[in-house]
Amino acid sequence: MFGRIQQWLEDIFALSNGPSRRPLLSKNLESNIPGIFIVGDLAGAPVIKLAMEQGFETIEHIASLPKLSANNPEVLDLVIVGAGASGLNAALAAKDKGMSAVVLEKEKIANTIENFPEGKWVYAEPDTVPPKGKLWLDGAQKEDLVARWNQMVDENGLDVRKEEPVTAIEKKDDVFHVTTPKGSYKSHRIVLATGQRGNPRKLKVPGEDLEHVYHRLYSPRKYKNEDILVVGGGNSAVEAAITLSEQNRVVLSYRSGEFKRVFKDNERLLNEAIAAGKVKVVFNSNVKAFTGKKATLTIDKGGHEEEMEVGADHAFILVGAELPIRFLKSIGIKLENEWEGNFVRSIGFAVAALFGLWFAGGQTGIVPDVFHSIASWTGAMAAIISIGSLIMFGRSGDKWAWLSLSFLIWYTIYGAKTGVGREFWPFNNWGYDALSFADRPWSFWYTVIYTALMTIFGIQALKRWGLERKDRFQVWRYISLLAFQWLFFFIIPEFLFQWAVKYQWIGELANDSVFADQAWRSYGIIYAWPLFFYTFFYNPHQIWVIWGVLLTFVVIPIFVLFNGKRYCSWICGCGGLAETFGDRWRHFAPKGKNAIKWEDMGAIILIAATVITVLMLIKDIYGLFGDVADLSLQWYAVISDVWLVGILPVTLYPFMGGKIWCRYWCPLAKMMQYMSKLYTKFNISRFAIHANDKCIACNECSRNCQVGIDVMAYALKQDVLDNETSSCIGCGICVTVCPMDVLSFDAPQVGNVKLSADVNAALKR
Repeated sequence: MFGRIQQWLEDIFALSNGPSRRPLLSKNLESNIPGIFIVGDLAGAPVIKLAMEQGFETIEHIASLPKLSANNPEVLDLVIVGAGASGLNAALAAKDKGMSAVVLEKEKIANTIENFPEGKWVYAEPDTVPPKGKLWLDGAQKEDLVARWNQMVDENGLDVRKEEPVTAIEKKDDVFHVTTPKGSYKSHRIVLATGQRGNPRKLKVPGEDLEHVYHRLYSPRKYKNEDILVVGGGNSAVEAAITLSEQNRVVLSYRSGEFKRVFKDNERLLNEAIAAGKVKVVFNSNVKAFTGKKATLTIDKGGHEEEMEVGADHAFILVGAELPIRFLKSIGIKLENEWEGNFVRSIGFAVAALFGLWFAGGQTGIVPDVFHSIASWTGAMAAIISIGSLIMFGRSGDKWAWLSLSFLIWYTIYGAKTGVGREFWPFNNWGYDALSFADRPWSFWYTVIYTALMTIFGIQALKRWGLERKDRFQVWRYISLLAFQWLFFFIIPEFLFQWAVKYQWIGELANDSVFADQAWRSYGIIYAWPLFFYTFFYNPHQIWVIWGVLLTFVVIPIFVLFNGKRYCSWICGCGGLAETFGDRWRHFAPKGKNAIKWEDMGAIILIAATVITVLMLIKDIYGLFGDVADLSLQWYAVISDVWLVGILPVTLYPFMGGKIWCRYWCPLAKMMQYMSKLYTKFNISRFAIHANDKCIACNECSRNCQVGIDVMAYALKQDVLDNETSSCIGCGICVTVCPMDVLSFDAPQVGNVKLSADVNAALKR
């Protein structure tokens, strides 16, 4: 049973990986193995200039570290693996620092760029970022850039060993031993700059190793009057098919039923080639085998498969590149989101901790009075030992231990917060009081902790996305989130409301006993129904009812018209915790079709909230359905207000990103999405993200989306991203991280007239 549960959980967590999984790195790009640094494409540098920056800054960091013993002249300061942009810039920086270094390259210098098609232009984006280091970079044809880099290698006397792939790296006595087919090297530190594009993805079918089957296209115009098979559905495959079709007969095989990730211009050119009979596209097909100068395709016909044989004088398998996982694992490098450790052991310690707390609380009812003190101390020690064990195993790499510990923390915080006598086991009748001190209840200290977490991590996020990137949008967004939390979700409900009543700041309202006792309702100043679920019942003062109606049915709809779901990323305290405390794990947001389907759960919560609210109103006004309304409310309070808004989502922040509640269960978020979708259908919405034609498919936008949207698919096709087709919350991080300035909240313009992305692209043609 535990095995099935573990596999089920691993399958869920695997949805966070996406296509851009990376090694687990520190802020300074050091891997889990001290002394091994990873830079460039492997470390998430999406363009050449940023890869160069990583190579340069890593050497700057290494140079600042204590110098290791130089007693053995056979031990180098550095071995740099890979002679691309990041590796060469690191080598040049190391040379300037006086470090001894050798660069090992399995093929040629700048091999990825060398393998670009003839005459391809290499851009020096982003324009706003100045290049760092000595390596030359400017917009140029790939032949010119490669020649310039080779010249710099010679002029600076860099020791670059071409066609010498690394086969093994071992660490012995704090020295790395690097093995290649041509020799071995010793080094104090390693800089891995291998990239991913040199590891083309394979189909793993018979005949793939035949000499006329390739995984890259270098000189397309040398092929004439041949039967060509191109496999793939991305821009590389589509561009290859278009170019090859000028002088050949081309079949393009793609496993899916439509091209979702191709540039709009590429799609147009492909359609023209298809219409002209130059390219034949076979959708829903996979290569079964290559035999001689032919290939066999299997085609999914919706319930059954058919085989098709096509000519293949040459075949080009262009299905992308993949992480060199086998090589990284052979070194011992860990990847993001790896689930290692002992699942059953972690559960055991978590359960032991809960039972220990049960005895520590003295409310078991099974221990005689004379033994209460002993049982309490024994339980406390058991809880401490269990929690300490989870920390110990977590620090040693057991991710299940961290998950169990996270659950224990947030289960305690929210399970005790439900109120005296209503606490969750094992905190029944003691947890709330135990966490209350300094004449303040636990609910107050919970708000203090919440605000402190948002503030500490919010400042870090503001620095990361706003200040360091000089992005005013993100600066103001995080200032807005922190300001709303401090003022409306802490100072007003916990202090100002009471002072306003005590010192008669609000006139006669201060003497109204109903209003004066409803400080907790001041959260409803910003939290709209159905997020603030109790707006219209439990004897609200008429001011709260009037404002609740205006906020929910007037203010929010107007706000959504102009801002979509930006309430979630600029105002809401729930979204605020996710955007601050949860920000460092935003790239773990679940991705893919299944993850998007789960968003339908929000509709269920919205319907439940609506039905229960109506039942409560009928009960309060007409005295009907009292038992049903009360029971429904009790269940909603436990399931939604404790488990779905608190325990589960915050527990899962480090493993599935911060937007679990907001994305999957928040009824207000779902209601705003329906509003925004309706506005978009009527063409009156003022909220959307637009794309120009500069996307390079780096995937940074999709990777950093907190709600798991495949933003890159929109950008590649220059489709408008709005709430009709996605759950976008308008946080703008996709705009911020794009190195090519592809995305914008503003529609493209001609003169003073805003145009849709489609019209803009048409005009460019």
